[in-house]
Amino acid sequence: MIEYRIGIIGLGYVGLPLAVEFGKKYSCVGFDINNCRIDELKMAIDSTLEINQEQLRQVLFDPNAKRINCLVCTSKLEDIKDCNVFIVTVPTPTDKNNRPILTPLYKASESVAKVLKRGDIVVYESTVYPGVTEDECVPILEKVSGLKFNEDFFVGYSPERINPGDKEHSVSKILKVTSGSTPKVAEEIDQLYKSIIIAGTYKAPSIRVAEAAKVIENSQRDINIAFVNELSKIFGRLNIDTHEVLKAAGTKWNFLKFFPGLVGGHCIGVDPYYLAQKAQEVGYHPEIILAGRRINDGMGSYIGDEVIKLMVRKRIQVYNSDILILGFTFKENCPDVRNTKVIDIVLKLREYGVNVAIHDPWADPIEVKNEYDVDCSKKAPSNLKFDAIIAAVAHKEFTDLPIRNLIKETSVIYDVKGIFPNELIDSRL
Repeated sequence: MIEYRIGIIGLGYVGLPLAVEFGKKYSCVGFDINNCRIDELKMAIDSTLEINQEQLRQVLFDPNAKRINCLVCTSKLEDIKDCNVFIVTVPTPTDKNNRPILTPLYKASESVAKVLKRGDIVVYESTVYPGVTEDECVPILEKVSGLKFNEDFFVGYSPERINPGDKEHSVSKILKVTSGSTPKVAEEIDQLYKSIIIAGTYKAPSIRVAEAAKVIENSQRDINIAFVNELSKIFGRLNIDTHEVLKAAGTKWNFLKFFPGLVGGHCIGVDPYYLAQKAQEVGYHPEIILAGRRINDGMGSYIGDEVIKLMVRKRIQVYNSDILILGFTFKENCPDVRNTKVIDIVLKLREYGVNVAIHDPWADPIEVKNEYDVDCSKKAPSNLKFDAIIAAVAHKEFTDLPIRNLIKETSVIYDVKGIFPNELIDSRL
């Protein structure tokens, strides 16, 4: 029986929960180049809030515990040299022109290659377009390590399905797609994941199929949300409540229940561009995928314009007015601000000379300032009144917010996520 020693490369939203699960059954080393991240994890603190302190303490290495299975967190590459399975979970974002950035994946591959040995397996979980694992990453592994692919080492791909902030659908409770570079290693990788994934696994016939499955999962959601976002624009002009329309249509057994909103984050707002990139490389221009992206990428600006129109109709002076935005993270009840589309609302409002205040009890104000150059407060405003309020993210804390105390005699309340009752708001998406 093989004695697996697992190395997880990247300890973010994807890597840490995976490392914790593997650490329960195997000797596991979590590697990350962020020293601050490693320091906090050693103290059983997870700033992403995916893993609580008790969960971390139970699995972190303790010299006094005398147990074999545990998790060691490190920023030293030499600490993963004894691992025989390396799982890469680094981010794969896009640039300002929506082109895939594979640099973190390349650098992670170089790091792994420096400690790669004969018989080792490298599994990629990062979102990529079909072909990246074998055409882009494998050559790096071969060049740096000097080893031969499918003779000295093997690779696999198992797309991450983490849903940040979702405590019900945690990593072990989501069915896992697996794949490998040979039939034998594909089965080995599948069995390895099956040992920690209680929801089970699905072994794809090839790495390319597994890569393609990942990008279409989120592309499908993106297109469906784009459809209801477009419906929201149409019904808004017809003075029809989009949510009521969706509720009525949802009574049909096979109606897909999607709702309008901002589409950000590290998956749905990014993955379609990876598929589009590959499609264009092979000479096909993807019309539906990019049309959905255009609609969803434009929703922040659209919301900003709609709020200004409502203010004008109520004869509220727009220039130098005060507008409060509730929420800045890309989704509710989660501290993740990656690729948040709330920033698009902020930028649109600034075009009108508006003073924008942001309240988000989940977001890290320092991270928001560094990434987006805007101020964000964890504390709800007090003794202040606003000309308009935009409920952009459905954090649970907002349902109890005394919103009437935050508005002036004449004001606008725009509800993006359906947080507040209809009688309180002027409009919603």
